[in-house]
Amino acid sequence: MLWGACSILVVVNLINIGADLGGMAEATQLITGVRSLIWIPFYALFIIGLLIWTSYKLIAKIFKWLTLVLFAYVMASFYAHVDWRRALAVTFVPHLEWSRGFLAVLVAILGTTISPYLFFWQAAEEVEEERAKGRRLPQSKGATARELRVARADTIGGMFFSNFIMYFIILTTALHAHGQTDVTTARQAAEALRPLAGDGAYLLFTLGLIGTGMLGVPVLVGSCAYAVAEAAAWRGSMADKPRSARKFYAVMAVAMALGLALNYLGFNAVKMLFWSAVINGLLAPPLILLVILLTSSQKVMGNRVNSPLLRYLGWATFVVMTAAAVGMILTS
Repeated sequence: MLWGACSILVVVNLINIGADLGGMAEATQLITGVRSLIWIPFYALFIIGLLIWTSYKLIAKIFKWLTLVLFAYVMASFYAHVDWRRALAVTFVPHLEWSRGFLAVLVAILGTTISPYLFFWQAAEEVEEERAKGRRLPQSKGATARELRVARADTIGGMFFSNFIMYFIILTTALHAHGQTDVTTARQAAEALRPLAGDGAYLLFTLGLIGTGMLGVPVLVGSCAYAVAEAAAWRGSMADKPRSARKFYAVMAVAMALGLALNYLGFNAVKMLFWSAVINGLLAPPLILLVILLTSSQKVMGNRVNSPLLRYLGWATFVVMTAAAVGMILTS
């Protein structure tokens, strides 16, 4: 069961890696005029080099500052002359329909918000933070109340800003407002904004595409390595040198190479992104159920079990995601 879930996770991540590399390359072509097929291996080699030959502390600092690029989507929405009255109205009173297309998009949105690979990445990064502080297993059993408060604040803050940025991405990419709904490449998505919102939004959106890829691909590659290493009980950490964790870094390199190869096999990057998000949405409910059961068990968590409020929120999330997934399957 563990290897089955791990295998599906890795396959979905590979599709995401390929789509993100392609999107970054197409966005860079718009700015430089150099063909995207040249930029794809450049970005792949740059990111894998960063992951293999730099320290975890440096990578964490780069990621922290790189997140500022995501605010390009917020700025682009203002350049796009959004009808804010209508946007706010449909935000609080959304349109709902019982159709395969609508439910597939809903599952995809939920799948990108609570992606299964993030379960592996978050857990692994908590361990990396402990190692960065010089702690090893004997000093890391259990967490203090202060550490839990910091982790809770970090998680809530991260989820708030990720959904805040997602909201503005949806606003910015509401391409039906300009009559273009069949977008097959990242380049088309950016180009569609130019006549609607001008060069400002177009350039900001393009910058956002590159920035999100630079943030997303390392996480996708890293979570592949962590998932496989944990399933196979290998030694592996981004804090380790490649010489002492060869299998761990080999998984990273293979994942990047396969994601790179997808771009030369003629697959559609936008469709790859969409359907990988749908698969993430289908995989997430069982993992959420497992997390709820484990974190509610006093035998597992001791006196650190979830509060009643968190349990209710967890079950509500599980029910909503399961209902959306079942609805999509029934309408197929």
